[in-house]
Amino acid sequence: MFSDLVVYATGTAEEAAASPTAALIANFLPFIVLIVFFWLIIIRPQKKRDKQVREMLAALKVGDDVTTIGGIVGKVAKIKDDQVTIETGADKTKLVFERRAIATVAPKKIEE
Repeated sequence: MFSDLVVYATGTAEEAAASPTAALIANFLPFIVLIVFFWLIIIRPQKKRDKQVREMLAALKVGDDVTTIGGIVGKVAKIKDDQVTIETGADKTKLVFERRAIATVAPKKIEE
């Protein structure tokens, strides 16, 4: 009677032989799903934003209106390697920043 319950609970011998593989897949499936989820929701969009920032900094040129990560707004006066000189304020004060300190570049206004 007890042996009938064991066979019923575990299934046939063929199912028992396939169960280690199925058990292994079942154990790792949540981790795989979690990794794919993080890649789609967090990592991939962040890489796209990083690429956009790199392209924006590479396209930086004299005369662009920029905002730094510290909130300083000004116009690019000079670019030398990784240093950017920005003119800000009414008296055209010049400040030198690293290129990576530029947060945004204002779009050019089309004058009619």
